Amino acid sequence: MNATAAPAAPRRRRSLSLLIAVPLALLILLVLILMWWWDKEPEQFDPVQVTTAHMKDIGRPMSTGAVTTYTLMRSVDTLMDKRGGYLTNDKLPPGVFMDNIPNWEFGSLTASRDLARALRNDFSRSQTQSTEDKSLGEADPLLNSPNDRWLFPSSESQYGKAVDDLGDYLGRLSDAEDGNAHFYARADNLADYLQTVSARLGSLSQRLSASVGQLKVDAAPNADVAGTAKPAKAVYVKTPWNKIDDNFYEARGYTWALLEQLKAIRHDFAPILRSKNADASLEQVIRELEESQKSLGSPVVLNGSPFGFFANHSLVMANYISRANAAIIDLRTLLGRG
Repeated sequence: MNATAAPAAPRRRRSLSLLIAVPLALLILLVLILMWWWDKEPEQFDPVQVTTAHMKDIGRPMSTGAVTTYTLMRSVDTLMDKRGGYLTNDKLPPGVFMDNIPNWEFGSLTASRDLARALRNDFSRSQTQSTEDKSLGEADPLLNSPNDRWLFPSSESQYGKAVDDLGDYLGRLSDAEDGNAHFYARADNLADYLQTVSARLGSLSQRLSASVGQLKVDAAPNADVAGTAKPAKAVYVKTPWNKIDDNFYEARGYTWALLEQLKAIRHDFAPILRSKNADASLEQVIRELEESQKSLGSPVVLNGSPFGFFANHSLVMANYISRANAAIIDLRTLLGRG
């Protein structure tokens, strides 16, 4: 009895191990498949085309500012409706294991926040003493809610409310009988917005360039209490290896949303751009941003030396961003001329 019963125990243990190992392996495989499927950046869209279709659906005429406003709404909706939905605040697999797309989301969200702020403070107001639009005043802080909140109110719910407020503004903007919503396509408004954009691009370019390490010098050191200027100091800055892809995908997200916004601005600000001979400069910015959105031909973000054998994707992205920023500086100069 003992001799025949002894082999039964190992068989039961092997069966139990299989019962645990097989479902676990399938679960891991499912998580990996979902990570691969969700790790995809959204496609670009045509701002004028999608806005025209939307205004037709809601029975409203096109008006100045409609393309810019709806492009902002569409960009925020894309954060929540793309593959896998909004991943930044995920606390369960596979989203909790992913970082590329969440960083992309943060970059895109930053661009949307900047445009929402410009709509609230500049584009919708005739002067600094005019009353701000109520819907835009509510949408701006909602978009600036924490981007990683998963408990009530979640980030998605706040951003969804912001889109609803922007939709209310868009409806009143195109309503001829209700003149309490405005969009002022002026050169000074656009120049102020582009100043914010230029600062963002400059920061992203510096962070991407730091992937290979660089010396940074404080060009304007602070003076001490006695008024004596302190000597400039050179500081060596290098991005940690585990943050290189984070910076890269944040830049990809920001430039994705900015590209859509500038295409919308090209439409809404067309008369003022032509009058300032600035339309060519805006086209140059758009071309550089389009180059930054080309597909990555590698499964990982490579970080080779500047003139080394392997590519450095961060430096390539920094190049396109710097060139776009240079064109924006030229554009702002043209807008400032009489």
